[in-house]
Amino acid sequence: MTLAQQLVCLAPDTQTRLSVQTKRLATPRRGQVLVRTLATSVNPIDVKRSAGYGRRLLALKGAAQFPLVLGNDVAGVVQAVGSGVTAWKAGDRVFGLVPTGPQGAHASHAIVDAALLRASPSHCPPEALAALPYTFTTLWLALQGIGLHQGNARHKEVLVHGASGGLGQLALQVLVRWGARVTAVCSTAHVQTCRDLGAHEVLDRRQQTLSSLPRRFDASLNFAVWEDEAKLISRLKPNAMGHATTVHPLLGSFDEWGWVQGGMRAYRAWSGMRKQAATVGPSTRYAWVVFRPSTQALDALQSLLPGSGLHLPIGLSVPLSQGQRAFAHVAQQQSGRAILLPESEQP
Repeated sequence: MTLAQQLVCLAPDTQTRLSVQTKRLATPRRGQVLVRTLATSVNPIDVKRSAGYGRRLLALKGAAQFPLVLGNDVAGVVQAVGSGVTAWKAGDRVFGLVPTGPQGAHASHAIVDAALLRASPSHCPPEALAALPYTFTTLWLALQGIGLHQGNARHKEVLVHGASGGLGQLALQVLVRWGARVTAVCSTAHVQTCRDLGAHEVLDRRQQTLSSLPRRFDASLNFAVWEDEAKLISRLKPNAMGHATTVHPLLGSFDEWGWVQGGMRAYRAWSGMRKQAATVGPSTRYAWVVFRPSTQALDALQSLLPGSGLHLPIGLSVPLSQGQRAFAHVAQQQSGRAILLPESEQP
């Protein structure tokens, strides 16, 4: 019998409680692929979920019952395929996404929908690939939410708040590649990083306020804090494309206030900001971004990888047995991505 290892989050706790456990290796069903994991990542959402964040809404996906295995990113080697899978065969190197659910990617093996895998470029090591799919997909959904894409981004003025984080760094790289003029908002320690990634202008939020910026932006992205939402929208020029945020209070409202009050509070928060965006222009978009797997995003990521230098810096790479270190790295907002390097157990 072949066994697999998985990093199990035992219970919701602000002090993440993890255990490496062994289980029988699953068999892929129709349309699925069994991937032997070479690298997976710990994203900020994993740390938040380990503390119980989002349990009410995520329960609808079966993703809130502890103990559970977290993680969405996977890079590895195809070990077996289920019926109906023709795009992949054993030995193929792939990367992709595991949807948010009861069984995540923090394991030596992952069952993945065949449609959510892409061929690994030969020049990209697994660690580098494992840092990208979840974050890039979230960015892609934000850009879609405001209608910004490669075909219309050239010369657009885009304001990116939280530009030094994973989402912000990818946004800078993608938007600069598309020809946009990006103003990055970050802390003093990351000003040079944002400049190196091609930002046209950098606002040090410890030295300047958002209100000091002119109302010149075609689009804005909030990857930092909800409290700055209204200020960012106010920097859009008349009839701007729109604003998207990943730091909205949707999941948190339901966690804290329950289904009825939580829903009402979330709606009021969304509606208030949407009304403000509407004062910018009748066609100005406003979007709350919630991660979901996207084949379009994976296609776009795969097309950008060759020769683009698209990357996120790696700050820590450890085996599953040191998963606690990886979660602490992310929780403490230390520099670079945290990567887990599983080792398969052989029979």
